[in-house]
Amino acid sequence: MPEGHTIHRLATRHRELFAGRPVRAHSPQGRFTPGAALIDGRVLLDTEAYGKHLLHHYEGDRILHVHLGLYGKFADGELPEPAPVGQLRMVLTGSDHWLELRGPTACEVIDPSAADLLRARLGADPLRDDADPAAAHARIRASTKPLSALLLDQSVVAGCGLIYANEVLFRAGLSPATPGVTIDADRWTAIWDDLRALMKEGVARGRIDTVHTEHTPEAMRRAPRVDRHGGEVYVYRRPGQPCLVCGTPIARGPMAGRNLYWCPTCQPPVTPSRKG
Repeated sequence: MPEGHTIHRLATRHRELFAGRPVRAHSPQGRFTPGAALIDGRVLLDTEAYGKHLLHHYEGDRILHVHLGLYGKFADGELPEPAPVGQLRMVLTGSDHWLELRGPTACEVIDPSAADLLRARLGADPLRDDADPAAAHARIRASTKPLSALLLDQSVVAGCGLIYANEVLFRAGLSPATPGVTIDADRWTAIWDDLRALMKEGVARGRIDTVHTEHTPEAMRRAPRVDRHGGEVYVYRRPGQPCLVCGTPIARGPMAGRNLYWCPTCQPPVTPSRKG
C-alpha cells in the first residue's frame, strides 16, 4: 500500500496538471459512472492529501475522495487520452493531460461535511503543517500496545506505513514491541521529528531512503539495495542480512498481522520494570 509521501506527491502532481480548469470525467468500467457525472465539467479548485487519502476539491462543494489501498494506482500523460486497457475505475481529462485510476479501495464523491468526518477520524499527518503531534502522543502514552502497532494505526499517525514504521524505530533504537506507555514527551518529539524529516525527503525524492550518510552504498562500498520499493533502508525486508550499523543479522517476525523487521542488537528487547 502506498505510504503517505506518495499520496502527497500525487496531490501535487494532480494540482499541477488540472487545477484551475474544468475537467471531464468518466468511468470506463462503469462502477464510478454516477460519481463521475457529479464532477464532469467542473473546475478542479485544489487537491489535498491527508495520510493515505487523496481529495480533489471541485467547484460546487464536490470532493473526489480516493484511497488507493493495496492495488490502486494512478497513471497520467499528455493528450490524446489512450484507449482504455483493463478495468479503469475513472478517467479525468483536462486541457492538456489525462489521468487514469484503477483498482482503488475507495473512489467516491463526498461533500465537505463528509470530508470533515474523514479528517476527524485520522491521526496527525507528519507531512501536514496543521498536524498535532501532541494529540498523537496522548494516544500513544495512554496505550500498552506495541509502538509499531500504534505508528501503523491511521487514527494515531496518518500516512505512516510499514516501511516508515520499521525504519523510524530502528533509527530511534527502539524495539517494535516497545509499549506506547513508555514513550515520554521528549522521546516522542524525537521520533516525530525524524519521521517528519524522512517522509518529507520521500516526497522530494519519490522513494523511501532512511540510511544516514555514513551507511549509503557509496560510503560503505557495498552494492545498492535491489527491491521493488527502492531506496536504501536499515531493516525493512532485509531479514538475515547484516545490520548496516553492527553486523547482527536482521530479524523478522509477525505482529498484529504484519511483518516487522528489526536489529536485535541495535533495538534490544524491552526489559520489564521491577516493582518493590
